[in-house]
Formats: sequence, C-alpha cells, structure tokens
Amino acid sequence: MTGRVSMLRSLIAIVMLAMVGGVLLPWQIELQKLAQKAHFRTAPLNLSLREQVGQSGFLAALSGFRSPLAAFLWIDAHTAWEKTEWGRMNGLFNTVTTLQPHSLLYWDIAAWHMAWNASVAALQDRKQQSEALRERARRQYIELGRDFLERGIRNNPDQYLLYERLGILLRDKVEDHGAAADAFAKAASFRDAPAYINRFAAYEAAKVPGREREAYDRLLALYNQGEKQRMPSLLVMLRGLEQKLNIPDAQRIKAIAPPPPR
Repeated sequence: MTGRVSMLRSLIAIVMLAMVGGVLLPWQIELQKLAQKAHFRTAPLNLSLREQVGQSGFLAALSGFRSPLAAFLWIDAHTAWEKTEWGRMNGLFNTVTTLQPHSLLYWDIAAWHMAWNASVAALQDRKQQSEALRERARRQYIELGRDFLERGIRNNPDQYLLYERLGILLRDKVEDHGAAADAFAKAASFRDAPAYINRFAAYEAAKVPGREREAYDRLLALYNQGEKQRMPSLLVMLRGLEQKLNIPDAQRIKAIAPPPPR
C-alpha cells in the first residue's frame, strides 16, 4: 500500500512538473523574443536544446538552472576529452554554449579543444590508414573550432577576446593571413585590448600582398607611442616595410644604438 502511495505521489509530481513546463514554455519563448528585440542575446529554449539535454535537463534549464547544468555538462565534456571521444565532446560543448552563451570561457576552451587537441589527434590517428582521410578529419575539427569562435562572437560582439582567439586560429591553423589580420584588427579596436594585438594585426597584414601600407601605418603608430612598444620584432618588421614601400630616408625610424660596453 505504501509503495502504491509513493508511486502515485511521484506520478502526480511528474504530471504537475510537465504541466508547469507546458505553461511556462510559451511564456519563456515570448520573453525570449522580447529580449532579442531589445538586443539582449539569450540562449533559445527550443526543441534543439531539448534534444541535446533531454527532458529533465530541459526542464532544469526552463526552471532557471542553466548555469549549474552547463557546469555539470562542462565536466562531462572534460571527461570526454580525456577519453578522446571527440564527437561526444563537441556535442556537449554545443549544449554548454547554448545554455551559457555569454560565457567567453566556454566558447574559448571549446574552440581550443576542437581546433587544437582534436585536430592534432585526428592527424596522428594511426588507426586510420589513409593520410588523406586523417588530413580531412583534421581540417573538419579546425572548422568546428572556428565555428565555436564565430558563434561566440555573434553572442558577444562587444568584447575583444574571441576576436583575438579567432585571429590566432586563422593564423596558426588555417594560414589565412588576411582574415587573421582582420580578426586581430577588430580585437585591437576595443579600448581594453592589449597593445600586442595591434602588432599581430600588422604582422598578418604585412603577409598579404597589397596590405603592406596598412601594416606599416599600424607599426609606425605603435613605434611612435614610445620605447615600451619598440620590440625587436616590431623594429625588424618596420624596417623591412620601409624598404618594400620605399619610405624616404628622412622618414625612416632611427637605428637603435647598441648598449655601451661594460
């Protein structure tokens, strides 16, 4: 008898939870639309998310437990990384970033795992005898990493970090120097961006035919900020651009005098 009562109570609780979820979901979706119109980017509670986290997880997200649910799934994704379960890891990262789209850390680390760890593992996977297929898998994982960063930027367009990370990926993994220069330049446009990002933008622009003047102007602006910006790499690049652009001698930077002998 006690068992039946307990089962009945559980059934009633499940039905009530489902009814509450059914009532709240349309309201939450409408609130979502209003927030988007007001330019607040929030994670959509839709059927895609429900499929990713299941019924219990979806109700938890609906009830305001997005952050702890995302943290739990993040730990699960780390376990998937340790087991080299790349496909499962990617799916978990997608769910986490959907739940917490304004966490730069989630987007950043997800992209790093896919574009660096998974891509290198794919290239070194000796279970796959075909070198061409290993290379194909490597490129696919890099694109997944790039996609995380680009989606992260769309959700957080007013912060420099993910633009910088995208520039690094385009530079080191894709070797698209023009796109890397653009990403770094966008990152450098934010007031709180470190000065080295501007140097990165110039270095990448200098590798693109036709953009040498842009690179020169960027580096010269940094040079004119004072000694702290006059890194050896900046000076070498700037002198090379002076020669390539035929900058008049009178306008060229002065040679740095060697330190006096001790």
